[in-house]
Amino acid sequence: MIKKENLEKTSAWPFVEAKKMLRERKSFIEKKGKITLQTGYGPSGLPHIGTFGEVARTSMMVNAINQLTDVPTEIITFSDDMDGLRKVPENVPQKEILEKNLHKPLTQVPDPFNKFDSFGEHNNEMLKKFLDSFNFDYNFKSSTHLYKSGFFNSSLKTILKNYDGIMNIILPTLGKERQKTYSPFLPICPETGHVLEIPVKKIDKESSTIIFDNKGKDLEISILDGNCKLQWKVDWAMRWFALDVDFEMYGKDLIESAILSSKIIKLIGKSNPSGFAYELFLDEKGEKISKSKGNGITIDQWLQYASPESLSLYMYQNPKRAKKLYYEIVPKAVDEYLDLIEKAKTQNELQLLMNPVWHVHNSKVPTEDMVMSFSMLLNLVEASNAGKKELLWKFVKKYKTNISEKDHPIFDKLVGYAIKYFSDVIKLQKKYKKPNNEEKIALEALIKTLDKCDDSMTPEDIQTLIYSTGKDNGYSDNLRNWFKLIYEVVFGDENGPRMGFFISFFGVKETKDLIINKIK
Repeated sequence: MIKKENLEKTSAWPFVEAKKMLRERKSFIEKKGKITLQTGYGPSGLPHIGTFGEVARTSMMVNAINQLTDVPTEIITFSDDMDGLRKVPENVPQKEILEKNLHKPLTQVPDPFNKFDSFGEHNNEMLKKFLDSFNFDYNFKSSTHLYKSGFFNSSLKTILKNYDGIMNIILPTLGKERQKTYSPFLPICPETGHVLEIPVKKIDKESSTIIFDNKGKDLEISILDGNCKLQWKVDWAMRWFALDVDFEMYGKDLIESAILSSKIIKLIGKSNPSGFAYELFLDEKGEKISKSKGNGITIDQWLQYASPESLSLYMYQNPKRAKKLYYEIVPKAVDEYLDLIEKAKTQNELQLLMNPVWHVHNSKVPTEDMVMSFSMLLNLVEASNAGKKELLWKFVKKYKTNISEKDHPIFDKLVGYAIKYFSDVIKLQKKYKKPNNEEKIALEALIKTLDKCDDSMTPEDIQTLIYSTGKDNGYSDNLRNWFKLIYEVVFGDENGPRMGFFISFFGVKETKDLIINKIK
């Protein structure tokens, strides 16, 4: 049990947001006897890491809440799958199928992957598969199901009852042309199946019907049982209202929508949930990650090269700072994860609450001793030319005789990840430097230095000799350039491992042979 004073002192963001939510929603939570947190997903394209990040961060919030109160919690993962398909994503097959079904609800659009009854269902199942692989505890809800089953009917009647007030909130935020056609209700056309954005002529609160102007013809439709859906901002407020949501986080691009939705839910009789706006996810070009573009690294791709926990760590850190998500950030994220596990071993309770891995592992931090960094392991993959886990493990055990796979499950997985990442990503980017005559002489001097070394020497002693060799061969004023030369010639990169440690692990003779081959 965590001490109360440490829970009060910690400034880790999940605890900060949990305390804020418990203050803001105190009376509502006491009345309900549970806490409802929601995450939203628009299945107009394949799920991306941003979607995962929202559920991961909300799960971290739940972990913090569980330390602060005994009130039961629930995460609702809501799919807006009744939304109309507005454009064809770039990263799907059989685009012509989607082209023919534009503007239909996503659950009425055929699946271009030919696996499920609809494109919306396909993307929903993809999302659930991803979330299940991370063992998230969530309750999935489909917009289509809740509309068509009548679950939202009473809330829709409340929206219709407050029609004029809602229009007064939304219309001032729209341009003059859009004001003429705007309606909170979007009818599903009985002829085309399209989600229509058309103006309202008349509303009938008693019969819960609306007459729309459909290209000069009157279209009378019930707002109930999935015959209409709501525009996004009104839909969001209605969802908070109907599901009694206490907390929801969202990207900073939705701040304006959250403000309007908050005004609407207050108008219809309830208070808005506690909110948290996070910064957006970007690709390597600094562009926002998009479901329709499929840019940036996907969840599947990350999990080929690193553990789920490293991805969760990346989601935890600095949620209010924009994050770039592309292949090259994976090794750094893994090494930060390993480093934080090591730090946790000597931390007190308050420090642990500030350690991201405490949140990533739901307060149960691994105790495994780390063998080496992921970056170092990648260098070892290259230097040893190992293409299989068994070969790399054989090489590791040659110099670390006291370790085994069963005692190092995290490292064992790292070995496989390193081989895959090196083969798929690093190998394609390598640019080995061809040394000029002066540089070649300096590297040959390094080989002679290694002639004086043996495998019994400490990494620090080897590192000192490498420093001295650099100073004696023209690099006394800039030892960084000396190591840069070694890295570019040997590893095809400007950066590399601490050479003393690498040599003591890889072997003196093996390192000499490696340098000789690279010079040739």
